[in-house]
Amino acid sequence: MVFLSSAVSDARINEKDESGKSLFSTCIYGSRWSSQPIPKYSLPEDEMPPNIAYKLIKDDLALDGNPVLNLASFVTTYMEEEAEKLMTDNLSKNFIDYEEYPVSVELQNRCVNIIARLFNAPMDDPKSEAMGVSTVGSSEAIILSVLAMKKLWQKRRKAEEKPIDKPNLVMAASVQVCWEKATRYLEIEEKFVYLTEGVYILDPVKAVELVDENTIGVCVILGSTYTGHYEDAKMVNDLLKAKNEETGWDVPIHIDAASGGFVAPFVNPDLVWDFRLDLVRSINVSGHKYGLCYPGIGWAIWKSPKYLPEELVFNVNYLGSDQASFTLNFSKSASNVIAQYYVLIRNGRQGFTSIMNNLMIISNYLAKSLEDTGFFEILSDRNNAGLPLVAFRLKIADIHYDEFDVAQRLRERGWIVPAYTMAPNTQHIKLMRVVVREDFSRER
Repeated sequence: MVFLSSAVSDARINEKDESGKSLFSTCIYGSRWSSQPIPKYSLPEDEMPPNIAYKLIKDDLALDGNPVLNLASFVTTYMEEEAEKLMTDNLSKNFIDYEEYPVSVELQNRCVNIIARLFNAPMDDPKSEAMGVSTVGSSEAIILSVLAMKKLWQKRRKAEEKPIDKPNLVMAASVQVCWEKATRYLEIEEKFVYLTEGVYILDPVKAVELVDENTIGVCVILGSTYTGHYEDAKMVNDLLKAKNEETGWDVPIHIDAASGGFVAPFVNPDLVWDFRLDLVRSINVSGHKYGLCYPGIGWAIWKSPKYLPEELVFNVNYLGSDQASFTLNFSKSASNVIAQYYVLIRNGRQGFTSIMNNLMIISNYLAKSLEDTGFFEILSDRNNAGLPLVAFRLKIADIHYDEFDVAQRLRERGWIVPAYTMAPNTQHIKLMRVVVREDFSRER
């Protein structure tokens, strides 16, 4: 069959729509929008075609760094096409609407069950089952966990007819800034264990020495953002348990497993850091870090309902059914929860173990390669006892450049490798850090 085409007349080309605008336009870069500033500070008077709005914004975003070359971030930059499709298909689902989207809620329940078992939550008592909730990330999970610890401490103090106006939290000075946010927002005193040269994580002895009757909990980090080391949760537990027995206090431990929660169980399964320890009552983990999901998804898990005060849980029914809510926000897309479930069942224990072991091999290779240059000293662990990252610093003193200069030269070549100073009291130490993520192959 032959199709005939007609030449468009001048009358049709000059025809206007109801707003008086021409029905025909040239290509994007020949249009009037290409020669005008893109709206930045106020709503434009006129609309623009969707393809032009898309292209203008895409061109702006082209000036961003390449996520694949961003070795500063722990956040996942690669997911399989099937996971991306699931996320796209479910972006419009409001996760909080449990009545309308019950299967999405069921997927959260499954994720909580899988993660709680991964962290060795007790499973022998139906009246004391672990509880958990999805969050936008570990920052929200940490604030919720700190709030729960504070409320429990206040309830104990009120029962003893003691003041509740001076709560404090013990942690290393190397904590991520979200911990300082939590203490500041919730009006809790920060009790820092400061680092020393060569010791860049929490000292368990010093931490327990800081504990007093106003301490709501001790934070232990499974994977320092500075050097990737795991803090010794077992020693903190043993020392704190003895102090609790001696004083009659009940100071708990919270594990910040934002980075290490999806690494340690597969690379170092014999390491005892989780709910196997008596005083570990809550754990947070980031699904969008080594949980292998795009941002933002995190999880807060409590060992038992008794560690999550009932007054913090809100029951609402105006969306069609009775719902229990313990979140800082309300509405959010179900897509990230669904993506997390996909990753968990897609990889399974075998898949996670293979991925994390490969990341360890690559990080060890990178560390040795840097060390072999003769210019760098490695500060991170290389015995699979920490995160798959490489923290390093220049070991030559009499040179005219420093770590920040090296980072700048790498940036000129497209690579984003951060340079920064160590935590308070060790700020004189400059270092750089490469986070080895799933898509950072040996060839890359």
